[in-house]
Amino acid sequence: MKFENELFEIENKIEELKQFSEDKNINLDDEIEKLDKKYEKKAKEVYSNLSDWEKVFIARNSERPNSVEYINGITDDFVELHGDRLFGDDGAIVGGLCKISGEKFMVIGIQKGRGMDEKLHSNFGMASPEGYRKALRLMRTAERFSIPVLTLIDTAGAYPGLEAEERGQGEAIARNLMEMSGLKTQIIAVIIGEGGSGGALALAVADKVMMFEHSVYSVISPEGCAAILFKDGNLSEKAAKNLKISAQNLKKLEIIDEIIPEPLGGAHKNKECSEINLKKAVLSSIQELKKIDMDTLLENRYNKYRKIGIFIEE
Repeated sequence: MKFENELFEIENKIEELKQFSEDKNINLDDEIEKLDKKYEKKAKEVYSNLSDWEKVFIARNSERPNSVEYINGITDDFVELHGDRLFGDDGAIVGGLCKISGEKFMVIGIQKGRGMDEKLHSNFGMASPEGYRKALRLMRTAERFSIPVLTLIDTAGAYPGLEAEERGQGEAIARNLMEMSGLKTQIIAVIIGEGGSGGALALAVADKVMMFEHSVYSVISPEGCAAILFKDGNLSEKAAKNLKISAQNLKKLEIIDEIIPEPLGGAHKNKECSEINLKKAVLSSIQELKKIDMDTLLENRYNKYRKIGIFIEE
């Protein structure tokens, strides 16, 4: 993207100087340090002023940490559970029991995969009905044993194929929305990359909804919105602005509750730092939610979603 071009130029100069210094055995540490400082200053300027459209590209970055990587990074004793007990096992939804710093969780993530084999296995993060039914089965298990649910969301949307529709894609998503609204255990949802349409919402009816700083969350992709509203897919940037899909806009609109900070340049620049920030946010949230009695928690969850979209004309 254009907003990163100047940063790439500085990065290339730094690498060239390092290589030249090594090849010629010349000390260029001072020059490299100056360029490092220039890069850091420019990066802070760029990434603190991103448009919603520019954030889409960071959220979709192929190097961005995915659900499985976060699960491996922040949990202990993860035991994966498979299948919806109706049709099959969907690779786009990964879930199971785990502990995070001693706290028990049922973690459920939408997995995009890394590398072509993984991407094909997970259908590029587009879940089928059996994926959402597997997620619901795991949530019901968590409710039975009073275990909090943590969902990690990264999807362009649910799989729109004919076979998914034949197996009840709309019903599976709608049932998740209904069941999650009354699930008698704490629910935390985190948008780690893309949160697209009903495919994301099917795992995001939660007591606490959080987003990573450069993630996006919307009812439709900017490209899809532009094609429908403006009859022109080239107006995606305008659509992204109108959709207000960034974490910052959604926090102002009270659609989400918290923004999780990312390392400079995005979560993919320092995965360990991203894991630490996610872990800290999840543990802080669960301690807060556990202080609320279940009846109040359910009432708060209900009111949280009922008030979305209410506005007052002046």
